[in-house]
Amino acid sequence: MAPYLPEEFTPEEQAVLRRYVTNLDLPVFALVNLPEVVKGALFARYSRSAKSLRRLFLDEFVGELDVSGDSSIDATVGLRRAENLYERVFFEYGDDSVAQLGGVHLACEQASNVLTKVLERGRLMAYLEQSTRYVAYDQRLPSGHYRYYRPPEILESVLGARYVGDLDRMFDSYGALLQRLVSWLGTRYPRDPGDSDFVHRQALKAKALDAARGLLPAASLSNVGIYGDGQAYESLLLRMAAHPLPEVRTYGAMMLTELRKVIPSFLQRVDVPDRGGEWSAYLSATRDDTARVVERLWPQGTGSGGRGRRRGGAVGAVGAVGAGGPGGAGSPGSGPGGPGGPGGPEVHLLDFDPEGEDKVLAAICFRDSGVSEREALARVRDLSADDRRALFEAYVGERKNRRHRPGRAFERTDYRFELVTDYGAFRDLQRHRILTIEWQPLSTELGFDLPELVAEAGESRAFTEVMERSHALHDALAAAFPEQAQYAVALAFRLRYVMQLNAREAMHVVELRSGTQGHPAYRRVAQEMHRLIAQEAGHREIASSMLHVDHTPAELERLDAERRAEARRAHASRAQG
Repeated sequence: MAPYLPEEFTPEEQAVLRRYVTNLDLPVFALVNLPEVVKGALFARYSRSAKSLRRLFLDEFVGELDVSGDSSIDATVGLRRAENLYERVFFEYGDDSVAQLGGVHLACEQASNVLTKVLERGRLMAYLEQSTRYVAYDQRLPSGHYRYYRPPEILESVLGARYVGDLDRMFDSYGALLQRLVSWLGTRYPRDPGDSDFVHRQALKAKALDAARGLLPAASLSNVGIYGDGQAYESLLLRMAAHPLPEVRTYGAMMLTELRKVIPSFLQRVDVPDRGGEWSAYLSATRDDTARVVERLWPQGTGSGGRGRRRGGAVGAVGAVGAGGPGGAGSPGSGPGGPGGPGGPEVHLLDFDPEGEDKVLAAICFRDSGVSEREALARVRDLSADDRRALFEAYVGERKNRRHRPGRAFERTDYRFELVTDYGAFRDLQRHRILTIEWQPLSTELGFDLPELVAEAGESRAFTEVMERSHALHDALAAAFPEQAQYAVALAFRLRYVMQLNAREAMHVVELRSGTQGHPAYRRVAQEMHRLIAQEAGHREIASSMLHVDHTPAELERLDAERRAEARRAHASRAQG
């Protein structure tokens, strides 16, 4: 266990805290049973205070709250009722997106500044970190230590004494410089008669803290407040479990324990060997395999462990380191032919980077090459086809399912598509977050898609009559109510829109939306996107990395999904019986 410093609370303080935090003695804990506005305000104050969150809550917030109604709650034992509720939902549907509907405010304390950057990497989360611009690091803790992380593996080595001694001297120098700067600034910026002493001192201190913080090591401890949903936490915890630093892995395990007290079912698979275990192993293997390939290709540019290392020279001063579906389109509002017209192609690749694969390869090499990305790009242009493929294969790894996705190097190139699909397909594609999507106003001008099944069933006339009624109502409303006229448009009518997404998100969208259980309208779109990336953009290695794109025909799209749901229900029933 890492050497975290526990806090001490009186019995009365413990009684209050037990209602609102999931433990009293660890550096990771969740906030519960508080209004959202209170949790947000508490985190905001947290970022500019040297106090722990629990101490801050007791000192500055409890007096503002009516806590009498929560006296019977003990949040430190977990919330079983949440588990019972969501267990049923997961067994019934097994949908990843369900985990986006439950969020947690999590306090992460005594984290090194290396760890905080790991915690804050996810996109779909919110963070507030203790600021070195407002909090001074010149005071020692009650234990007598300065606020920096002491890795047990270093302390137990022959370098342990040197590590502590050198970091202590760095903090000594920081504190001394801070005081001299405050004194010097007071002379340079005398107090304005209209300002109070407090305002003047705070302004001087902030400027001094800004100048002195460069002396602090990355081991300096910080507090981070995080808000995220279950799916975002799952992604974060899987990355942390695969991280090479023991501090990160240990902290991730503590986070999982506390989060399971609040959103247990959302995090079921994190440490299951054949689910989260495989996922974390995939991330670890691709990182190590990529480093080995880079080391083989350019051994002179890497240091030990495959990590890039600057060669020679002393540290210098500043500046010294350098659309128509198979059923066809209907007639109401028929527009012109060609792109976007009824009967025309549904998907067009408007824009892509011909050097996209080279740039992705350079981004793949960046972490381990020890050179600038511009230099890495020059190097990958000279690689043989076999070496290029080896880099892609190492970075992509063995993707056992579509959730095993390569890292952010695949975000180095993107694609812009123009689509004309029925509004129903647009609704599903529009929900993807990590992309840019823009659409034209909904109308009946581009016609509608008649599903094959409707035509085969002999129901084309009934379907078309509804489209005609929708079209007529839209046109009747359009002159007086141009915006409200959209309400009359049936979902089978077509819409023109553009989607711009990087290769990593393209992998997610294309693999997810091409699945056999998906709607035929957006399956066609996903399959065509995949073809265009490979053939029109010529990014064949990127397209080949999309191993879980499904081009097979489907009959009853939801049959397999319903079979799996029934099997989960049967398993749950046997387990409870």
